[in-house]
Amino acid sequence: MDGIHDLGGMGGFGAVEVERNEPVFHEPWEARAFALNFLGISVLRAYNVHEYRHAVERMDPAHYLAASYYERWLTGVATLLVEKGVVARDELETRAGGPFPLSRPAAAGRTGAAPDSERPRFAVGDAVVVREVHPRGHTRAPRYVRGKRGVVLRVAPRFLFPDAAGHGLRAHKEHAYHVEFPATALWEDAGSRATVIVDLCESYLERAS
Repeated sequence: MDGIHDLGGMGGFGAVEVERNEPVFHEPWEARAFALNFLGISVLRAYNVHEYRHAVERMDPAHYLAASYYERWLTGVATLLVEKGVVARDELETRAGGPFPLSRPAAAGRTGAAPDSERPRFAVGDAVVVREVHPRGHTRAPRYVRGKRGVVLRVAPRFLFPDAAGHGLRAHKEHAYHVEFPATALWEDAGSRATVIVDLCESYLERAS
């Protein structure tokens, strides 16, 4: 889906602030948020990692921008645990001591077309174009490469199609590709020799003419 969270980032928010010797967790609750996500995915198997990513994407934009990294984790996990019936909304708010903001409801996902063959459609050196699509649901195709032409550098193993898995739908497996783009094709002020490599699912690509 298109939104403030866009995979790959958005411009206009200033330089990234780097904290020297930054700890993994600044506060104990951040470690608990991390552990809760592990519990939901790997122990309870209430949802998958694609659904978790989409839950974070569904946060209200103002909340997303104001939230810290692990606050986004906690919002996504809490949203899914309520949606999956693991915890009731009123129980969550009772334990939290008041209203607890959750992500917005999900739009319909897309299942995509299963590949005709387990063999990859593209090979190293093939010129490809990223499809110019704007799904309302989850996707792992960054907006800044859609419609852009690149070259396949590596064929990766097959993975679950995230646009379906992110909605808890039955998802087929398809190859992913490491695709290299000239940075100047993506940003006008990029260095002339710079390139960007993006991992993209087969369904996101078509052969360049």
